[in-house]
This record gives sequence, C-alpha cells and structure tokens, in this order.
Amino acid sequence: MSQTQALMKTLKRELKARGVTYAEVAKRLQLSESSIKRLLSGDTLSVVRLESLCEIAGMDFSDLIRKTSEARRGITTLTEEQEREVAGDPHLLLVTVCVLNHWTIEQILQTYELSEPACTRLLARLDRLKLIELLPLNRYRLIVAKEFHWLPGGPIQKFFRKEVQPDFLDSNFAGPGEKMIFRTGMLSRAANAELMRRMDRLLEQFHELHDADTSLALDERFGSSLMVALRPWELQHFSRLRRRDMEKVFPE
Repeated sequence: MSQTQALMKTLKRELKARGVTYAEVAKRLQLSESSIKRLLSGDTLSVVRLESLCEIAGMDFSDLIRKTSEARRGITTLTEEQEREVAGDPHLLLVTVCVLNHWTIEQILQTYELSEPACTRLLARLDRLKLIELLPLNRYRLIVAKEFHWLPGGPIQKFFRKEVQPDFLDSNFAGPGEKMIFRTGMLSRAANAELMRRMDRLLEQFHELHDADTSLALDERFGSSLMVALRPWELQHFSRLRRRDMEKVFPE
C-alpha cells in the first residue's frame, strides 16, 4: 500500500468513525458524491483538498499523518490474559467481533439486544485493551495492525475449536455463497511451503476485500468466514495400521 493510499484509508476511517457520510462531504465541498468516492479512492489529491477533508473529519493534516503512522504500528496480538477476558464474556466477544468488522455503535444497538450504556462500557473495555481508541459520542477508531491475529493455542482459538468450529462445519456447504473443498495428495516440503505462501496471499486478498467493503451499508454486507487449512496428515484409522518402521514425521 502506498503512503497516499494509507492516508486515504485513515481519512475514510476517521470520517466513518464520526458518522460523516460521503453525501455530507460532497455537500460541504460542493461536489457530487461520486466525485468524493473517486477522490478518496485515488492516489492523487491536492493539498488544499486534503486539508478540507481533514477539517471535515475533525482533525488537521498533522493528525492525519500521526494516525496513519499509528495505524501501521497497531497491535498484532493481545496477551493471553486479555484474550481470556474477551473469550470469557459473550457480550464483550460480540462487540469485539463487531468493531473488528467496523460496525458503528448505532449498528450494534440496532442489531443486538444491548443497551447503549452497556455497549459503551464494553467499548471502554476494548479501549483499555488497546483494540480501539474511544472517541467522543461513542465513536471509536480501530487501532489493531493489519496482521492482527489471535494467539496460537490461546483462549480465543480454544473457544473457536470448542464452540465456533463445530457450528461452522455443521453445513453441507451447498447453499448460496457457500463452498467447501477437501483434497488429499502427496506433497514435498517445497510444495507444502509454496502452498503456505499462496494461502498467505489469499488471506491478504480477504482482508483487502473486507476493507474495501466497509463503506457499504450494513445490509449489503454479510458476516463471512474463511477457513483454509493445510497440514501433513493421515487419517488416524490409517496411521494406526502403519508398520512401526514405516512411521513418517514431517521434518521441521
């Protein structure tokens, strides 16, 4: 991502956090809404226009630079204790998932049976956990890094394996927008490593599409989960039948 694209991403995030729509920006700048969308998605923007957009977002140019830099340095993980706190409170976990998907507090309250004071308290806890920066009027800014992930084998992943994974896999994956592919084969270590790299690129594409769709209305977006897994593996029923001198271990 170029520096200009990073600035534009920060600017769009700040406008969204303050509840400022493209239509409102267009009215302030006396431009069409489509022109505003092009401005915020392009790689070139005049300094004068950029300063005007910053003013509408309630900050100056130096704030934009600082927040863009902070976004690039966002946290990549929580501690095990912090994850345990999130996993142990269903309401906190719900709001955590919502903010990671860029929901506003209005959207959370409209969709789920939470009171505004309760939701505010949950947002304050996420502010303390450094997942968000809580702003006036219950707006917030997400401050996790692009590569944010849950701890391997940590409380969230344990919750996932126990609660989420069985629910996710309880489907024939034949409905609209569903697809599941399971293949087996024999791969060398080099081929395994190459597939790992391609999986990383697929994950990057997932995040890019997720970010690109945050400007759409909530009813145009659907909670979507992607699970891609690869491991040197043999069905236990088969492995138990192996001769002891034919056991195979994937080298580290």
